[in-house]
This record gives sequence, structure tokens and C-alpha cells, in this order.
Amino acid sequence: MHPSLIDLLTGGLLQFGWWQLLLVLLVCTQLTIFSVTLYLHRSQAHRGVDFHPLLNHFFRFWTWLTTSMITKEWVAIHRKHHAKVETDQDPHSPQAKGIGKVFWQGVELYRQARRQREDIAQYGRGAPEDWIERRLYTPLASWGPVTLLAVQFALFGLPGIALWAIQMAWIPFWAAGVINGLGHWWGYRNFESADTSTNLTPWGFWIGGEELHNNHHAFPSSARFAMRRWELDIGWAAIKGLEALRLAKVLRVAPRLDIRPNIAVPDADTLRALLSHRFQAMTDYQRNVFRPALAEEAAIAGQKLRQLLPGRMRRGLVDDGRWLKPEARDALNRWVAQRPRMQALVEHRKRLAVLLETRSHDAAERLRQLQAWCKEAEESGIAALQAYSQRLKGYALAH
Repeated sequence: MHPSLIDLLTGGLLQFGWWQLLLVLLVCTQLTIFSVTLYLHRSQAHRGVDFHPLLNHFFRFWTWLTTSMITKEWVAIHRKHHAKVETDQDPHSPQAKGIGKVFWQGVELYRQARRQREDIAQYGRGAPEDWIERRLYTPLASWGPVTLLAVQFALFGLPGIALWAIQMAWIPFWAAGVINGLGHWWGYRNFESADTSTNLTPWGFWIGGEELHNNHHAFPSSARFAMRRWELDIGWAAIKGLEALRLAKVLRVAPRLDIRPNIAVPDADTLRALLSHRFQAMTDYQRNVFRPALAEEAAIAGQKLRQLLPGRMRRGLVDDGRWLKPEARDALNRWVAQRPRMQALVEHRKRLAVLLETRSHDAAERLRQLQAWCKEAEESGIAALQAYSQRLKGYALAH
């Protein structure tokens, strides 16, 4: 018996129940998330993984169908975000534009960035520019969601329109709002990277692993976002599954850090590991030098740590108060200036940061500077700094 017109309007050709519609929604939204995190982000923007050409084209087709995003534009905007992170030129920094603006108007910020055609040309190099890209995906980007609306209305009737509306809001909310906004505003940090990126949760399953945003900023080209044993990156699990099927080839992952015992003087292995893990070195400094020193200062003053120095200002020690408001930064500098030991620790951290971040092709000179830094740290008389130097000398890349 053929369905009536009323049946077609209310349930479409398939006449699915609510749980079947929910399953369709979950599958479609996860495919969209995977297309963004696996294809646009890890493969096209950062070249951390390659996919089989057929899978590449499926991902490209699916992003056209469900988001109307153009690969070259997405790639360019994301690369510019890394290149200009937390500055006025960053397309979507909560520090520069405000968390409310990025969270609620992330799509508008993306549209503004799309109009910067010189940036798209500069940062979008290497993105697909084949016949179908030039004739369909780029000039007719809006046709994708329109096609999806027609298909879902035909298959599911009026509920299909609701499914379509949710799909259209999925990436704007979760990616443009949550990841670009909250991912630089709230959460925990494994690495003291040179930005405000955070991990929103250690179990990156809802947005394909993109929740592990601080890990990504520490190692942008890594195809694996999880960096701790207790972190889960479902995008990486998908990549490994596709690799087993010979549909993916992993090109880059973050190198593992090894700590060698009893290294008397920093060597070439130490320097290589430090340059790869400079954010880990800054994180170790925060946890193993500043924290014990602050605890001692609080004990001497007979105060609780939060009374001695508010939490935001404590975090400002590791980046010279870069993200503090001017008055808070000035207050932190005055506080440090009144405490010679803390001032010495801040100065040692600054010198180490300069050593690691300065671009130089003279490895021998950089190694000499590192050796001098470690020698001075061990002659400082500050136990936490001495222990940190001993640990630092043992840095090596795990094989």
C-alpha cells in the first residue's frame, strides 16, 4: 500500500520512528565531526595524516553537503589562527574579541575571515583545487545544505526538516562556539603553551577529540591529540582503525619524552628533546619550581596559598602575566620584586624561555647557552631549581 500524502508529509518515504530518527541524527552529526577533525583539521590543515583518495573525497563531499564549508577557506582560517594566536589578527581569539563574541557569533567571525582573500591565498596553499572543487564545491557551496534539506524531507517528512536544522547548527555551535571559544577560556592545561588553549575534557568523544585543544596547540602537526594515558581521542581511534584497513597513513605524532638518569651535562639529545617539548619544559617549571617555592613562601608568611597570591596571578608567573589585566600584571611584578628568591626563579624561567623560543640555526651555540643555564641553576642554592635542572638535563626523545 502506497503512503498517503499526509504520511509523506509527517514521516516521508521511510516512515521512521523517533528512535530511528535519533540514530540517523547521531550518525550524520558524527560523520560531520569526523569530516572536520580528520579531514579538514588533522589531514588538510596540519598534514598529520593522509587518507585514501576515495575517503578524502567522501569527507570533502560530506562537508559540502552538511556545512557548505570550502576546504581551502577552512584550512587557511585555521592555519592563521595558529600563526596569529591570541592577537588582534587571530580570526577567533576570546582574548582579543571576547568570549561572548566568539561563543555566540563564531559563525560571523568565520564569515569575516573568509572575506580576507589574501589570507585565504597565503594560508590555504595545498588545499584541493581540482575540477570538482572549481566547478561545484567552491562556487556552489550553498547547494550542499539545500540538497541535504531536500533529501531529508523526502526521506523523513517534516521531522527531516528538524534533523536538518540540528545538523546545520552542529558545527557552528560545537566548533565555532565551544572549541574556538571555551577551548581558549575554560578547562585544564597539560602544557604551558604560548596561548590560552585548554582541554575541555580528558575524554574527547563528543567532538571527535577536538576537546583536547591544549594538547593540539602544544603539538599542532600531531595526528594524535591525546597526550596522557587517561585521555581518550576518538578521532585518533578512528584513524588507527582506518590505518588497519589501509585507508589512512599517519605522517606525524607528538614525540614521546624520556627522562634519562644521571646526565651530568646537557647534550645534543637534551637540546633536541627540549626544542620538541619546550611547552613541557615550561609546564615542568610551573609544577616543579614555582609551586614548591610558592608553598614555602606561604608557609613563611603563615598564609594560605590563595591568600599569598590569587590563582590567576599564580598562573601568570609562568608567562610573565601575559594574559592578566594591566593592573593585575603590575601587582604581580611588584609582588615578585619584593621577594628575591621568586625574582630569581622568574628570571631563570625568562632566560630559559628565550633560549628555547629564539629561532637559531647555530645548535652548538644554543647548546652552550643551555649548559650555562643549567650550571647557574645548580649554583643558585634554590633546591627546586637545582632539581629541575637535573631533570632537564635528562630530557631525550623516546625511541
